Amino acid sequence: MIRGLVPLLLGCDGYTVDTPELACTWDCPDDTADTRPTAEELVAALHAEGEAAFLRISADSGWPAETKEGLFFAYAATGAWSVAGDFDAWAGEPMTCGDGLCWALVHDARRNGGYKFTDGAAWVADPWSRRFTYDENGELSLFASDETHLERWFSVGDGAMAPRTVRVLVPAEPVTHALYAEDGQNLFDPDAIWGGWHLQDSAPPGMLIVGIDNTAARFDEYTHVPDHIDDTGDWYGGQGDAYAAFVEDTVRPLIQAHYGEPDRVGLLGSSLGGLISLHIADRYPGEFTFAASMSGTLGWGSIGADNDTMIQRYTGAGHRDTAIYLDSGGYGTTCADADGDGTHDDDVDSADNYCETAQMRDTLAAEGYAFDEDLWHWWEPNATHDEVAWAARVGRPLGIFAGL
Repeated sequence: MIRGLVPLLLGCDGYTVDTPELACTWDCPDDTADTRPTAEELVAALHAEGEAAFLRISADSGWPAETKEGLFFAYAATGAWSVAGDFDAWAGEPMTCGDGLCWALVHDARRNGGYKFTDGAAWVADPWSRRFTYDENGELSLFASDETHLERWFSVGDGAMAPRTVRVLVPAEPVTHALYAEDGQNLFDPDAIWGGWHLQDSAPPGMLIVGIDNTAARFDEYTHVPDHIDDTGDWYGGQGDAYAAFVEDTVRPLIQAHYGEPDRVGLLGSSLGGLISLHIADRYPGEFTFAASMSGTLGWGSIGADNDTMIQRYTGAGHRDTAIYLDSGGYGTTCADADGDGTHDDDVDSADNYCETAQMRDTLAAEGYAFDEDLWHWWEPNATHDEVAWAARVGRPLGIFAGL
């Protein structure tokens, strides 16, 4: 069994590993070939450690793994399976299967191209592949790619935030902008809720987009203070500081280590994701070039409680270096603060956080932000609060960020 299988650390790309057996990646020079594991060692590790070994190898060089004998594919399944792809014109290379594990060695796989596992009826993308894309048949696993594609990092967490997947849109062009976006599982997958955002279709050239998955604790993670939002009297939310630290101190260093970091770094989210994007920018002033809130829940804190809203956090903070984009749908009717809590959220007909967004716009303008220079506001009349609406207009903030 291979000792260690160190997660989140690479070898030949310039990172330190404690396990030289797994130090090789796609770009390893030929003189390190003898340090790569054998297929026998990988099979032993997978049988002994199961999912933990899949995870660790995915965090190192990614799947398929490079061995002394060739590229090693593995799939946790029973029955008779093959691996098929561009390397064999999708004919299928039979895998050795037993004890819940199927594996195969491919000696002549090309550096570019896709692959899937098949039992002759089903065609399944590699659930542990680092590199992938989507086509008319759904998810497609990739060996590697010189074209714009997606990559993912599994089980990224810290002491306060639960592990989750981080998905990265890697452009074919040199990276000029990096954007950290919330609700990562909705951003690229065409089978996501309401069809997802399809950011791979609207991303400007040279923009690296980092989609951070949410978890079941989304209400807590994406909010800066607790609030009452129903009649139960229960508190919801308030872990926004911990989440902001997770993005800044865990996710961002991971992305920097593997992809570098350009001069322009931004944040993007919708609904509560828009709220937490502005909160991260507020917690780390000067660290981000741009922050975008689409239909942001900017009245959070005053829905049923008397805590600070994000509007209040920015009031009196002065003009800072982060350029801000705000938008919403809704009906744009009169906005009111009938209950005197300081938030213009009492016109129930406005919808989609229109009034709170307009109040934040006016607050920032009063703090010295200049329209079309470092402050943008867009109203999409009657737009609904869902992925369909956000996908339809996300090109606007992406284009603004790309121009900074």
